[in-house]
Amino acid sequence: MQVHVKTPRIKIDIEGEISKNHLSLLKKEYGKYVHVHGNDEYINILDTPWFKKMKSHMTPGVNLRIYRKNRGLTQVQLGELLGDIPKQHISNMENGTRQISLKTAKRLAKIFNVSVEKFV
Repeated sequence: MQVHVKTPRIKIDIEGEISKNHLSLLKKEYGKYVHVHGNDEYINILDTPWFKKMKSHMTPGVNLRIYRKNRGLTQVQLGELLGDIPKQHISNMENGTRQISLKTAKRLAKIFNVSVEKFV
């Protein structure tokens, strides 16, 4: 946590862990001039505008590409894991020109250890 206090004549910068007592004293003394940065409060990423925007761009094909690359697999290697599916078929699924069948989605879910919904 970082606290920044700035008045016309005084500037105090404090970095690190600041006790509630010290913070309340600073607020009492300097009031509206106290600015606290870096509050360690956690938020649910699912509720952020960024996540909602990104989720709208996440298609089954994009998910497939992300999981494949994270696993370090080429399209050829993934095709072999899926039962000799050609590279072009994998590429078409990733680019959205070919839908991912339910049967393939189930295999992908098992390979990547995620839910089927990621690929449907």
